[in-house]
Amino acid sequence: MSSKIDNNDLKILETLKKNARTPYTLIAKDLKISEAAVRKRIEKLIRLGIIKRFTIEYELENEIKAIVMVKSTPQIPTPEISKKIIKISGVETVYETTGDYDIITIVRGINIAEINKTIDEIRSIQGVISTTSTIILRTWY
Repeated sequence: MSSKIDNNDLKILETLKKNARTPYTLIAKDLKISEAAVRKRIEKLIRLGIIKRFTIEYELENEIKAIVMVKSTPQIPTPEISKKIIKISGVETVYETTGDYDIITIVRGINIAEINKTIDEIRSIQGVISTTSTIILRTWY
């Protein structure tokens, strides 16, 4: 099977991005293809590693989210540091980036003390030089 992605695949991705629980029958109706074709396309996207995981976005009342920007030393490869950061409790997402920071993470916790604990754990990883953090006030989807 070709690994080429077409417009229908892109439409499926966009639909699932908005709501990963969209029924395949609804996607099929929108694309004017069979449900079986939608299922096969999604299986292909998973197999190719294009769909990494199905997840949910949530927001708890009074929960605190923060962006933690990480500078790392060139002596330790950034992916090694990232793999350690993602395992820390409270770390939701890890991005490797260009620019002033090598890694940007999204962390969440029920209070500032929990956020600080997560940041301290990030700082304790060998290869992390410094962090800069900012609290997220509001999220838009």
